[in-house]
Amino acid sequence: MSKDNNSSDLLADLKSLFKAGVLISNVLPVFTGFWLALHFTNSSFMENRGVFLLTIIGSTMVMAGALVLNNWYDVDIDRVMDRTKNRPTVTGNISLPTVFKMGIALTVLGFILLVFTTIEATIYAFIGWFTYVILYTMWSKRRYTINTMIGSISGAVTPLIGWAAIESSLHIVPLVMFLILFIWQMPHTFSIAMRKYDEYKAAGVAMLPVVHGFEITKRQIVIYIACLLPFPFFLESLGTIFIVLATFLNVGWLMIGISGFFKKDDLKWAHIIFLYSVNYLLILFVMMFIVTLPFFTL
Repeated sequence: MSKDNNSSDLLADLKSLFKAGVLISNVLPVFTGFWLALHFTNSSFMENRGVFLLTIIGSTMVMAGALVLNNWYDVDIDRVMDRTKNRPTVTGNISLPTVFKMGIALTVLGFILLVFTTIEATIYAFIGWFTYVILYTMWSKRRYTINTMIGSISGAVTPLIGWAAIESSLHIVPLVMFLILFIWQMPHTFSIAMRKYDEYKAAGVAMLPVVHGFEITKRQIVIYIACLLPFPFFLESLGTIFIVLATFLNVGWLMIGISGFFKKDDLKWAHIIFLYSVNYLLILFVMMFIVTLPFFTL
């Protein structure tokens, strides 16, 4: 086998080990939280570029460490599920002791970098790491359907990390961002669990559709989407354009959610919910950046 093929295989293994898509989607709220903190404190990005790099690199390493440790711990489940059976922890391309050491090293280095920002940002990162690795992966994932809610906390603290690197997060904007992310992850994860029902059932993971069925899951999805409706109005400081567009996104998602009660193909509907959720998050947080851009001080 050529060196190019070996490099390509290693890159694919690392991408799978770090759950690249999940990692990137968690870095965006960190950036947005940091950006908005600068905006609301009338601070200069250039004057805080060093803090920015420490925040982004540090938080990314902590999150990568958590994801790697998740793969290390869940290797038995990953062997059963089709979507995870090619991870390097399952194939043996990267040994489990090596994966464990990587997870710990990334976590420690990430926290060291974050300490040079603020203690508050570091604490939020620790809450996210502890919740994901200990409370979600090792405790609740295989036992209780509330695993989704517990896991949602780890993803929801990301904008708090970014904001707290500049100023205390006791402000309406980062708190609302936290709540949006926390609630958003519920229908997002439920839709994945519906699509991968057979795999989760075979692996013995206590996801809501596996334990309580599709109908209850569909109702829960609609309820959580509906809970997102008021939040744009708490972000009036981002302007009318943002409120209108965010409300449009919420109403559109709610309509798709309600349509699930009249669809015969639950898996196709769940796939649509999943796709909408991914684009929803990307559009919403990019909008937060764009609407503040014209008024930003470089």
